[in-house]
Amino acid sequence: MNLLIVSASSKEINLLKENLTLVQKRDSYFSEYIYGKTYIDFLVSGVGIASTCYQLGKFISKKKYDLIINLGIAGAFHKTLKIGQVVHVTFDIFSELGAENDTDFIPFDLLPIDQLTQTRTAYRIENTNPIDSSVVNELQQVNGITVNTIHGNEKSIADAISLFSPDIESMEGAAFLYVCKEEQIKCAQIRAISNYVEKRNRNNWDVDLAIKNLTETALRLLNSIN
Repeated sequence: MNLLIVSASSKEINLLKENLTLVQKRDSYFSEYIYGKTYIDFLVSGVGIASTCYQLGKFISKKKYDLIINLGIAGAFHKTLKIGQVVHVTFDIFSELGAENDTDFIPFDLLPIDQLTQTRTAYRIENTNPIDSSVVNELQQVNGITVNTIHGNEKSIADAISLFSPDIESMEGAAFLYVCKEEQIKCAQIRAISNYVEKRNRNNWDVDLAIKNLTETALRLLNSIN
């Protein structure tokens, strides 16, 4: 099996790599490991939509992967999700794609655009080719939005909730799902909650706990497919 694990930053996967055996480190962003019988490529895509689309697209054009996993952290819109909780993002939206009408925001799918363009444009992305894994299936499924600017203003947060009813936000998720969907590759976007989406206060974040729990889930997943 050819498995690729993608993350926006090295910090999100370094703890996982400590549990694996290094085969080859090509550069700071791409490395090969082995865990049991499974060879795993790791790609650090960089933060954001553009970096994720380009780097992921580049690597899957060079090598065929049976499975791609996106590991990362996320902010939660609701406190029903706990800090450190690991979730499976099955639906994601490029939420900033649209137009402004004075003080109102019009989401892309409500714009007067022809059906062909609507169909061709990446906007609402559902994981239609998910991993068949008991470890993934036991995680809470959530809906995400993908943003260029992390929310930290009460009005913009309220607007996002009203427009999209998201559970979490990230800066890469929809881009990851879009590339995998277009290439028809089995995938999973797995994230751990590091903070709540609220007026920015890093003292309320717990990135270390999120990464610890994310790593434990990733190892269980690797064990299940080994």
